[in-house]
Amino acid sequence: MEKFVIHGGKSLRGEVNISGAKNAAVAIIAAAILTDETCRIENIPNISDVSIMARILSQIGADVKMVNKDTLEINAGKVSPMVTVPDEMTKQLRASYYLIGALLGRFKCARVSMPGGCYFGVRPIDQHIKGFELLGADVNIENAMVNASAKRLTGCSVYMDVVTVGATVNVMLAAVMARGLTIIENAAKEPHIVDLANFLNSMGADVRGAGTDVIKIRGVEKLHGCTYSIIPDQIEAGTYMVAAAATHGDVYIRNVIPKHLESISAKLVECGVNVEDGDDYIHIDATKSKFVRCNVKTMPHPGFPTDMQPQMAVLLTLASGTSIISESVWENRFRYVEQLTRMGATIQVDGKVAVIEGVKGLTGAPIKADDLRAGAAMVIAGLVASGVTEIDDIYHIERGYEMMVEKLTALGADIACVDVPAPVKATAITAG
Repeated sequence: MEKFVIHGGKSLRGEVNISGAKNAAVAIIAAAILTDETCRIENIPNISDVSIMARILSQIGADVKMVNKDTLEINAGKVSPMVTVPDEMTKQLRASYYLIGALLGRFKCARVSMPGGCYFGVRPIDQHIKGFELLGADVNIENAMVNASAKRLTGCSVYMDVVTVGATVNVMLAAVMARGLTIIENAAKEPHIVDLANFLNSMGADVRGAGTDVIKIRGVEKLHGCTYSIIPDQIEAGTYMVAAAATHGDVYIRNVIPKHLESISAKLVECGVNVEDGDDYIHIDATKSKFVRCNVKTMPHPGFPTDMQPQMAVLLTLASGTSIISESVWENRFRYVEQLTRMGATIQVDGKVAVIEGVKGLTGAPIKADDLRAGAAMVIAGLVASGVTEIDDIYHIERGYEMMVEKLTALGADIACVDVPAPVKATAITAG
């Protein structure tokens, strides 16, 4: 077991380079199944979600090779149409459900166990199934195994009842080799949707409109291998932006696409932080900032990302006045509030709304990472708190942040990852 130990109170200063996007990487790795030729994927983040997805592909028959620390080569030529992706693989990773769309798209059949991942309440896959069925597949779920099959897939119109990244990705994967034209309406517009579309087009697909709410996919007979570089991670960049701001730091966040960060930049400016955009960097200067209250409502892209909500909450605990966060995406995203209150935050939660009363400061305490982004928020809280903060369950954080300790240490943080002995199980003593 490992945990983070943070001695807080140090301002972050310097430069940090952002890794490839987690959410793009897991979708693109799954998409490599769509061809029997080799795909070379560059700017891969070295995080556990990516390694799990790569390991799943390897175990179902793909040849997966790490060329260097951020380049992956995948050849799925030996993957069988009859492959089954079992529970012990999928339960570790929500994005494993992309294998349904990819296998269905290539082989017209898929057997994939239901996915795992962070728990934010009910996360149904009904929109995924709706899309597969409209394309012509028969889908049923037995013993938590999704079975999808079709004699052939035919282009269709799919209207998403809710904006959903996962279903948008899955329908794209299934439709790229379907006969005719598929139109996805009310599609998700996140940057990693655009990145996936660009990757598919590099393989010979015909995908247009990604980044808007209408995506049009004209099916092709065959896809080929390609070389592709993944976009920078929007949420990792946003996390370092908030960390720099909350610690009254002065940090250049490099290898980013500022356009993807506009909603985060806007809220930081509203809170009193100086934000400067460059061609491929964001400069956060909060050395003289006095944080003021603001309200945040999470929305699908281009709105404020739900994955940045916990990090932003930490900053708002330090802002003067009363801030309100409204969560419109996930029903159970405020579990981290209990951890922040242990550190001295004043937060009241009612359903999907959190009311935050600004405090003068936070105090270090033993806390835990409830999920990936909550864990990132706990790291920020530890950085700004007085005293020592110890964070357990850091495996959540390692799912989505590459070399976080090293990157923060280079910015002047006092943070370390330390081994913790596993708890000793009590042994029953019987009378003799």
